[in-house]
Amino acid sequence: MKEFLTNDQVLFLGISLPRLLLTAILCGIIGFEREQHVNRPAGARTHMLVGVASCLIMIISEFVYQKYDGAANIDPTRLGAQVISGIGFLGAGTIIKEGYNVKGLTTAASLWAVSCVGLAVGCGFYSGAIVATLIIYITLICLKSFMERHSHYRTLCVHCIETEETMEQVRKLLDSVEISIQEVEYVFTEEEVGALFRIHMILSTEKDKLEYILSKISEMNEVIDVYVER
Repeated sequence: MKEFLTNDQVLFLGISLPRLLLTAILCGIIGFEREQHVNRPAGARTHMLVGVASCLIMIISEFVYQKYDGAANIDPTRLGAQVISGIGFLGAGTIIKEGYNVKGLTTAASLWAVSCVGLAVGCGFYSGAIVATLIIYITLICLKSFMERHSHYRTLCVHCIETEETMEQVRKLLDSVEISIQEVEYVFTEEEVGALFRIHMILSTEKDKLEYILSKISEMNEVIDVYVER
């Protein structure tokens, strides 16, 4: 038992346990926010695992550096640097490209961020880790609603009967007023007559152009309804 758990390891157990627990809490907070969104592949558990593992890597670096101090030329930051570069494979797995849209970048960034939080706690920089967690959480929560209110992205919903011909007319109309179409989503339900097109677009100006588009589309013969979502 003495060989299994040396005095150095007992000492580090008292140091590492609170660090690992603090990391799990901080990264769990960030992961919980990501889990509130639909179709997010990385939630609380993934963020906690990444953070705790990063923290452990930093603790190992400190342990090895102290144990072999003077015996070899050891760089205690090398393992931590590998965490920063290695987290990329997880981040890449959360990024999904659908048409013109790219989803998952925020989740990928949050995974990279929690690995940095874990490294900070692992080396004992608690204040930096806590402040960083607060900033990350505020960014994810508060800035999201702010950006939604001030964003130029809109979704134009066109409920029509003649799909191809009507869609072509809508495309030409949007091109004529220089509106960029990001994605066209086709939705069909048995309860409704015709088809529903959801067109994700960017509006450079707000009210006047939007009213013009809605009035022109509503005048088309095959259009049943047209409205705009945020």
